[in-house]
Amino acid sequence: MTKHLFTKHLSLCVCILLSAAHAAAGPGRILPCPNSPNCVSSRSKDPARFIEPLRYTGKLADARQKLIELLENSKRSRLISVEVDYIHAEFRSLIFNFVDDVQFYFSSEDRIIDVRSASRTGYYDFGVNRKRVERLREKFENSAK
Repeated sequence: MTKHLFTKHLSLCVCILLSAAHAAAGPGRILPCPNSPNCVSSRSKDPARFIEPLRYTGKLADARQKLIELLENSKRSRLISVEVDYIHAEFRSLIFNFVDDVQFYFSSEDRIIDVRSASRTGYYDFGVNRKRVERLREKFENSAK
């Protein structure tokens, strides 16, 4: 097998594995953070990647609608998936058009919204994902008042 053909097959295998990982996560499931420092998650056990979940009072449907409106009004964002207890949005950087994935999972029992924000590419994010979640949290909490 030539080196070019091997590389082509290896690339295809990697793409299939990545797709399978996302499919295995399924709708409503927040993926774990990778080992790179460009991800924060309220489900992370690693203190460097952990971020507090969003909290809400009242009905899940009201909190969900409030978050949807907040995301729709955010610059360079796009809603990818909206379900009863799950939202996936993309954010694009201004200059290089890098994509970050932001996931939200609503718990009606605990009245929390688990969150994960991660860069799709690269290694460092210079704190962008953490800052984004904290800005969203501030706006979300202020809209509740």
